[in-house]
Amino acid sequence: MTTLVLKSSILGEYSQSNQLIDAALAGKSNLIERDLAINPIPVLDMNVATALRSNGDDLAPELKAILDLSNQLIDELKAADQIIIAAPMYNFMVPTQLKNWFDIIARAGVTFTYTENGPVGLIENKKVTVVTTRGGMHKDSPRNSIESYVSTMLGFIGITDVNYVYAEALNMGDEPAQTSRDQALKELVELI
Repeated sequence: MTTLVLKSSILGEYSQSNQLIDAALAGKSNLIERDLAINPIPVLDMNVATALRSNGDDLAPELKAILDLSNQLIDELKAADQIIIAAPMYNFMVPTQLKNWFDIIARAGVTFTYTENGPVGLIENKKVTVVTTRGGMHKDSPRNSIESYVSTMLGFIGITDVNYVYAEALNMGDEPAQTSRDQALKELVELI
């Protein structure tokens, strides 16, 4: 089984989401790991949009590089049997780094298509586990926009088997933080 791991924390080795994923995957093989903070994806702008709408012919080299990156990311996604996404909460949303990944892999005719009944995702039979960490308590509240956003984006490209692992209260004292981390790690190991 091939596992695609997408890390998006800007905190490197101090990242709670990265630490949880690393602990759960210790000793596992067949991993495709992409740290979106260390190797950032271009922010969606006119150049990126132009490259993503092209078939690659007659693109300037900088735009061809964007299209090639998109193709590589989509190939990684297609090659994976399961995907683990680190989605720490920054200001009530996913990190920009993770949104940039979604922006560059959401391509009409490649990962989704438009039909007379609406959009249909083209990426199927993938299991996704989202590890979301946050300093406070936001699960089951209107402030928890991460689950809605990530599920919408994944569903748009055809992925509907999505589970969430929450590590909350990480800035609310040592004991609640440790309890939350321990529970999240247990859940993550069970899911993967």
